[in-house]
Amino acid sequence: MENTTVENDEISLKELLVKVKEWYGYLFSKWKIILLAGVIGASLGIGYSLIKKPVYTAKLSFALEDEKAGGGLGSALGIASTLGLDIGGTAGGVFTGTNLVELFKSRSMVEKTLLTPVNVDGKVISLAEMFIQDNKWRKNWNEEPSLKNIQFLPNQGRKGFTRVHDSILGSIYEKLSKGGLIVDQKDKKISIITMEVSSTDELFAKYLCEGLARQVGGFYIETKSKKARINMDILERQTDSIRGELNGAITGVAVANDNTFNLNPALNVRRAPSARRQVDVQANTAILTELVKQSEMAKVTLRRETPLIQVIDRPILPLEKVRFGKAKGIILGGFLGGFLIVIFLIIKRIYKQLLK
Repeated sequence: MENTTVENDEISLKELLVKVKEWYGYLFSKWKIILLAGVIGASLGIGYSLIKKPVYTAKLSFALEDEKAGGGLGSALGIASTLGLDIGGTAGGVFTGTNLVELFKSRSMVEKTLLTPVNVDGKVISLAEMFIQDNKWRKNWNEEPSLKNIQFLPNQGRKGFTRVHDSILGSIYEKLSKGGLIVDQKDKKISIITMEVSSTDELFAKYLCEGLARQVGGFYIETKSKKARINMDILERQTDSIRGELNGAITGVAVANDNTFNLNPALNVRRAPSARRQVDVQANTAILTELVKQSEMAKVTLRRETPLIQVIDRPILPLEKVRFGKAKGIILGGFLGGFLIVIFLIIKRIYKQLLK
């Protein structure tokens, strides 16, 4: 019984070796076809490398310094961290860490940046229009009446936008978000964020990278310091109002004193307006003094709560360029062409055997 099993195994192995040899001989007999397919694939690879535009990458990195977050509780948490204690932290902030990274990738920030003006060949256009021209979308739009007259003018914002405008901006955003825009915080312990914008247009990559950094930076600063700024504006308006009242009261005292010059001492009732104006001056002076104090404190608070965005590295022309090389095209094209023809020959032979 054991001898029969061994014999069957040997027969199966022999059959397998025969099949392999048979297939090898068949494919070797077709070496001219395989070589020709490899040459054609290599030629196509070279052609693709010549047609394929190089990709430029603009890189920008910056650091965030938030004085408000750095003191008080932040210092206590830092001391606790050195003692090996983890008691949470300020990770719940609206614009910290991952949340700030996602803000850069948000459609709102990207679209606002796309609508900002740039100077291209002496002509001021929007970044969205620059993207459309670079990708030659208008050639296809000329055949569509609803797209033919679509324009993205600079300094106009979303005024007069239609569903078509929103759809086009959405398409641009989708294309950029799929590999064209990369934002990353390499180390969560370090508040340094790196942004990369890739495009076949060198200037577009540079302009979008710098424009997006300005857009998000302005929004970040405005949002972080919004409450302190509103408080300061209210105090400044109140201060100006009280200062005007005080100036009016001082003028009123002078007028009342002029009216009572050389007045008969027995007529004290004529001095009442001057006394009332004097009270107004004293009251407004006390209020103004307090408001000025509060206003100066509000300015200090605003400076403390306004974060500092320090750019470390800016994109500098010429940008880093990556292109599909000729050698890579020859190797990949030749391999792919040979591989596909081998698969085709195998399927063709199996099909003929099944028909028999």
